Amino acid sequence: MSLSRTEVVAGTADELAGFEALVRSIDDAGWGSPTRCQGWSVADVCAHVVGTIADIAAGRLQELVSPDSPARQVAERAGHTQHQMADELQAAAKVTADMAASFDDAMWAGPAPVELPETLGTAVEGIWYDAFVHSDDIRAALGRPSASGPGLRAAVSHLTDLLTQRSWGPATLALDGLEPFAVSGGGGQRVTGDPLSFVLAATGRADAATVGLDAGVNVYG
Repeated sequence: MSLSRTEVVAGTADELAGFEALVRSIDDAGWGSPTRCQGWSVADVCAHVVGTIADIAAGRLQELVSPDSPARQVAERAGHTQHQMADELQAAAKVTADMAASFDDAMWAGPAPVELPETLGTAVEGIWYDAFVHSDDIRAALGRPSASGPGLRAAVSHLTDLLTQRSWGPATLALDGLEPFAVSGGGGQRVTGDPLSFVLAATGRADAATVGLDAGVNVYG
């Protein structure tokens, strides 16, 4: 279950606009900096996020869900500059925003347009989540502070769905400053603490033990 349609549509658009501004702010030294995404530079992370939105805007949904999609997105943008990628993102995000504005509540609660175990709403929320988490990867690589706000809440919400799909829990995420999120129906283990620390652990970017959880919380593990 995603957050509400109006919240996710607006939040995703805001996140992508922020990502575009982040890309434009990176200097040439930072562009080649390594990130915590193994084998990827800052430029590679940007290429993946931009490529995802470009694929959606162009209707390349089957290609998008292919396991080799991230590598393809990076390869297609090898050598592109910060402003080239930012310009591509700006154009593609306009197309996807117009597309999202056409969704009604029935479509939102219906199946995703490709073979995914989730609703359309959850799939769109996943775009917001992905852009937020990769923004943090870039900020960490550049020595900039992490962001919080609505994108962090969306990341926790989306991880709740991913963990439920993996039958992790049951658990209740009662993280600082956020309403409770129920994993696998809720109850069971009560997870507290800093929400960004939880997001980093649940995405394999930090050791799960640092937030008192088992390795199974890593949705990519």
